[in-house]
This record gives sequence, C-alpha cells and structure tokens, in this order.
Amino acid sequence: MIKIAYLPFVAFFLVLSGFAVAQTNDEAGKKIDALFASYTSHTPGAAVAVVKDGKVIFKKGYGMADLDHDIPITPQTVFNIASVSKQFTAFAIYLLESEGRIALEDDVRKYIPELSSYGTTIRIKHLLGHTSGLRDQAAMTALAGWRLSDIQTTEQIIRLIARQRNLNFTPGSMFNYSNTGYTLLAEIVHRVTGKTFAAYAKEKIFQPLSMNSTLVYDNYEKIVKNKAESYERSDTLYIHKPLNVSNAGPSNVLTTVEDLSKWVLNFEKPVVGNNKLIKAFNEVSNLDNGKKVVLRASNSDTIFYAKGQNVTNYKGIKTFSHGGHTAGFRTYLGRFPDQHFAIIALSNDEHNENLKARWQIDDFYLKDYLKEEKMTDAGPQNTGNKATISYSDDIKDFEGEYYSDELNTSYTFEMRGDKLIMRHLRLCDLELSQVGENRFSGSGPDTFLFEMEFLRNDTSVIGFLISNFGVKNLKFTKVK
Repeated sequence: MIKIAYLPFVAFFLVLSGFAVAQTNDEAGKKIDALFASYTSHTPGAAVAVVKDGKVIFKKGYGMADLDHDIPITPQTVFNIASVSKQFTAFAIYLLESEGRIALEDDVRKYIPELSSYGTTIRIKHLLGHTSGLRDQAAMTALAGWRLSDIQTTEQIIRLIARQRNLNFTPGSMFNYSNTGYTLLAEIVHRVTGKTFAAYAKEKIFQPLSMNSTLVYDNYEKIVKNKAESYERSDTLYIHKPLNVSNAGPSNVLTTVEDLSKWVLNFEKPVVGNNKLIKAFNEVSNLDNGKKVVLRASNSDTIFYAKGQNVTNYKGIKTFSHGGHTAGFRTYLGRFPDQHFAIIALSNDEHNENLKARWQIDDFYLKDYLKEEKMTDAGPQNTGNKATISYSDDIKDFEGEYYSDELNTSYTFEMRGDKLIMRHLRLCDLELSQVGENRFSGSGPDTFLFEMEFLRNDTSVIGFLISNFGVKNLKFTKVK
C-alpha cells in the first residue's frame, strides 16, 4: 500500500519538475530572443547554443547568413570562428605530444629550420602560450601593405616570418598575443605527420566527435555548404567584408554551434584525448621563470592564458573562454566546468559585440552562482584642455623614401602644408600626428594604430623604427 500511495506522488513530483524546467527554458528562450531582437531578415545575425549537464538545452539562429540570397541563420549555419580556432590547433599539438612524436620543449627550428635563429631558442611551448617573442603576422602584413581582403596563404605567411631578423622580446620572458605562433604550430603538425593540418584535424578531432559540419578552411576557394557570409555596417547599409585567407592555425576553423557543443562536451567525457591530456591542456601557460602567463590584470580579476583558452574567475566562477574576430565574424565560446555549463555564440556581424549578449546570457543562466564584482573608484579625471606642445624638429627632414627588407615594402613621406603624410603604393595616404621629438603616430582603414621614431646620424635622417600591437621596433632604412 505504501508503494501504491508513493507512485502517484512521484509522478506528480516529476510532472511539477518537468513543468519547472519547461518554465525555465521558456524564460531563457525569451531572454535570448530579446538580446538578439535587432537581427532581422534584413541584417546579418548570430547563432547561439547553450549546453548544460551534458545536453544542448538551447539552440537558435537570428538574422541572415547570406543577405544576397535571403538565407537565414540556423544552428546548422557554418561560421568562421576566427581565434576560437586556436584551441583546436593547440589540442592537435597535445595529441602529437601524447603520441610521443613531439615534445613541448622542442626547438621550433627542429621542424621549421628556415626560421631565423635569433641567437636564442623558441620552443613549442612558447608558441602555445604567446611567449615566443615572434612578431604577429597580422601586425606585419598590415605594415607591409597587405589588406584583409587580399589572398593570404600559409606559404606566404611562413616566407614573411622567415624574413624577420629580430624578436619583440626574449622567448619565455613575457606575453604578447601572436597569431604567428599558431601558424607555426599548424605547420609543425603538417611537417611531423605528413598530412595537411586540415586533414589531421579532421581525422583526429572532428570525425571522432562527429563534428560533421566542421573543417579547417585552408583553401579560400573551397565551396562550403551553409556557410555564413561576413558583413559590416556602413552608414545605414550592410556591406560585404570579404575574407580570402587560406592560412590555418590561428583562425579559419569553420563550424556550427551544434558541432561546437560536441567539442565542449569532450572536455567532460573525453572521446578525443583523455582526462590526463585535457587536464594538462587546461593548465595556465608559464613564463620561463615559472610565473603564470597573464593576458590582462585588473582590480577585479586577472585573466590567464592557457593554449587557445583564457582562464579567469568570472564573478567568482572558474571560466575557460576565448573570443574571435576576423573580417565581420565575431565569435565566443565559454565553458564553466564546475557548473557543467557552456555558451557558444557565433556571428557574421562586425558590430555584434555592441549587443554585449554573451555576458547577459552568462549572467542569466548562472545568476545563482555569481558574485557581484566590486566597482573601483578610478580617481579624479583630468578633463582640462591639454597644452599645445611644440617640437624642435624640422618635419621636412623626414621627407623621402624608406625601405624594409624584412617586409619587402617601402613608404614615402612628404609634407602637405604643415603635416607629414605617410604614403604606400597600396594604402590610403595617412596624416601623421607628432607625439614627441622625431616621433609620430598614425592609423588608417587598412592599418593598426602604430608609432614610429625617426633615426638620425650626425647630419641627417637615416631611417625609422615602427611599432604596433604585434611588432616592436621594426627598422626601415632611408633610400632616397
């Protein structure tokens, strides 16, 4: 009799539990819908997936994958996930290490001997943790006059890397984000296995996880079904933001939110790799002095770097995450292992970050676990006008043509009125701002913000050093 009386109670409890879950899911769906409400049949958009306790509990597409052909975004839409790709490159390296085919302490020149020696050793572990000192390839190509819409191949990038005769810093001594390192990691996979990185990743990662819509895009001419196009807004209209890159490693994994959900679940129940490998993969990278690699530090939190993943405590919760940005693609993958929870958000809209949607999704689902971050007083702000500074330089001294053998490119400087103009055959003319004696800064639509310092001997200007986010003190010599 007790059992008979108990069964209806259990059934009633299960019904109530199911109703509560349904209510929660419905509430979550409405919340996410509201975050992406600005995406319509006339805009690019995003695909979102939420993974909890080993299951995909939400997946949906918003806006359009292809505005030319009125193709909507769905959970099966294929996006270029930009720098989120790096964790696949790093994982492939860890698989090779587990097979005994490489060691993380190996000299990179053991596999890519055409690199300059630099008088010091760059190890595979330095590439993984962005501590190699190698100049960033995107920073170099921008200074060399390449545009993102230009055709770029791994072969071209490696030729450019091999021309570099100096590092930004001693390997292992500090962190500086470098896409170059991940191009070299993918090339190491290729040279060790005899397979393209695309083929190796497919065989060892994508196929075992049934990530059937995922590939490494090492040929920009390849046709890919269900692929999203890339867009940015110009005034009130969206325009194409083309990407013609055939370079694997730092970017160029194409995948869906459905397939990335399978990747996320592999960290909890490994099909590819094992628990020992994943534990090592998740550990924060170290500098050669043993200190942890810090991506960014603030009063509220410190973000560490761990092989294609950022490691932090988001409002008190341990988080593994990484974002990506290339052309108009904006991507994010965040894992919260203690909560068995993950969020995947992929967009083909250059301006997607303005929505701040991924943080609001995190906050909604994890609200019972989060601790409010303390706001710190930034102190008094100086809003007064800056005094005008005059310099003793005769700007006309800087006119002329300058050449870099490392970039195989030239810049010409000329006076227009009282301004110094920087010219390149393939770029827009740039008006420079003087920031010190012999020192200028500038930026343009096809360049990153840069700073430069002209060099003099006793009688004349002989060259300049130029730096941006990924290049430090690259020398140009005056030739005319």
